[in-house]
Amino acid sequence: MKLLNLNSRDLGIDLGTANILVSIHKRGIIFREPSVVAIKTNTEEVIAYGNAAKEMLGRAPSSISVVRPLKDGVIADFTATKLMLRAIIDQVTKQFKLLKPRVVIGVPSGITEVEERAVQEAVISSGAREVYLIEEPMAAAIGSGLKVEEPTGNMIVDIGGGTTEVAVISLGGIVTSSSVRIAGDELTEDIINYCKRYLNLVIGEVTAEEIKTEIGCATPFMTELRMVVRGRDLKTGLPVKKEITSSEVEFAMKDSINKIIDGIKQALEITPPELSSDIVVNGIMLARWRSFS
Repeated sequence: MKLLNLNSRDLGIDLGTANILVSIHKRGIIFREPSVVAIKTNTEEVIAYGNAAKEMLGRAPSSISVVRPLKDGVIADFTATKLMLRAIIDQVTKQFKLLKPRVVIGVPSGITEVEERAVQEAVISSGAREVYLIEEPMAAAIGSGLKVEEPTGNMIVDIGGGTTEVAVISLGGIVTSSSVRIAGDELTEDIINYCKRYLNLVIGEVTAEEIKTEIGCATPFMTELRMVVRGRDLKTGLPVKKEITSSEVEFAMKDSINKIIDGIKQALEITPPELSSDIVVNGIMLARWRSFS
């Protein structure tokens, strides 16, 4: 694929709902931090981004807006996305002495033309010379080492922060695909809602992510795990500590996980029989979402 034969002045960006990754050809990933930005509300000055901004979530005064500018894999806040990308690209170009790099950026397979233009405009306004879009399932398949250009069916499931991308790839293209706007962020929200409803405990997004990564599961563990969490009692309004188990977390996330499975089934149902037989032999490649904290 000529698009991917880039020289060292070009950048690859995974603009994810949860995390943003930047790579340089032959250098690998050189930036990997949460997709969070802190901005002064009156001047639109970027105070922090990435890990530094994530630590400010729920703790900043009204004069500072701390936001996740992407939702469900697409831009929800154009201005914040533009400011965050500009800050990150400035950092990378100065660090590696790049001048107006070309950028390849991954986008969900179900993205609309309007959303595509928003991504392109945000990257161009951040200092890029040219922007090329590549569908995230294809990028994940290439990165996973699948032989995408062969006449063989390969299925990849890419669980991100905002979307789950499912695709069957053959001969260098996506034959069938399904994009489910349920992924890591939705699972985090499920845990927050469970704690409110069943434990009378109000917890924040960061705490819910810790629960998910520490004891979260899609099927029961052989040995149940337990975790003590801190939050605010819904009845008294006072800080408390309560225990949550892995089986409770599994129950909390069950409906969302079933919807992801339905998306996989949907893609399989419309896959040509010849490629379906290949998937039976080759299996499914899972590119899992991960939180960097």
